[in-house]
Amino acid sequence: MKPVKILLLCLSLAFLAACSKDDDLGNIEDIPGLGGDTWAKSPLDQWLYDTLTKPYNIAVKYKWDQFEFELGKTLVPPKEEKVIPVMSAIKQVWINTYIAEAGEIFFKQYSPKFFILSGSASWNANGTITLGTAEGGRKVVLYLLNEFRTKNMPGYEPRDSATVKQMFHVIEHEFGHILHQNVMYPQEYRRITAGLYTGNWNNISDYEARRDGFVTAYAMSGYDDDFVEMISIMLTEGRGGFDVIVNSIPPGASINGTSQADAQARLRKKEAMVVDYFKTVWKIDFYSLQSRTRKEIVKLLY
Repeated sequence: MKPVKILLLCLSLAFLAACSKDDDLGNIEDIPGLGGDTWAKSPLDQWLYDTLTKPYNIAVKYKWDQFEFELGKTLVPPKEEKVIPVMSAIKQVWINTYIAEAGEIFFKQYSPKFFILSGSASWNANGTITLGTAEGGRKVVLYLLNEFRTKNMPGYEPRDSATVKQMFHVIEHEFGHILHQNVMYPQEYRRITAGLYTGNWNNISDYEARRDGFVTAYAMSGYDDDFVEMISIMLTEGRGGFDVIVNSIPPGASINGTSQADAQARLRKKEAMVVDYFKTVWKIDFYSLQSRTRKEIVKLLY
């Protein structure tokens, strides 16, 4: 046993030598994210509190905290000057429209309570980009804030509208998940395009997906995402925009053998089921919500 005791004694002495009480470890209370850091409340913080936290109990975290994101991703913090334009637009397009159609009680009950903001996109190993996520209906993470520009912001160009619409697409998509996780959509929906869902959706274009009766390629990733992609695209593109999508499916068969008529019929059936789900479950006139949402998007971009 002597060699073991000697080894333990040496290790103990080495540890004491390396961690003397006289060593300067720095001010560990100032390490961001460990609870010792403090922030002076700014006008931006007050605006977020008055606009979102006080009326809707929604908190917004824009100060950088890597632990709110996947640790293996390289991301950029959001620019503070982007926070108010982004959250104002979200209130205009998403919060106000749902409250107008369903009331404050509905919105306060089901809306996520925590927004985390990132300046850049989150790239995945398969080459896709994550532009937003939701966790358990409580927290929404939004990416690409630094690219957000509307028509009243310096440097805006028409091509910027795609980035803005994509952000609303993400929010409507994630909120759609929250709704169906509370009350599931009819199982019949899953049979409309059964057998065509695939994990290889990222290698399929929206054009190809629509020829099989999906509104986007991502809708092919699974039943739930198919349902909420319909909600999101129908709201952000408006009724006219959705009609264009359906009517633009070309004649002929897809690579899976789906005819133009069948693809269009599938999308129309999905549309009808989304509209009925909102009316039956949530007492919401979807077409009215759609009209309001699209109108607010147009105000921001055109």
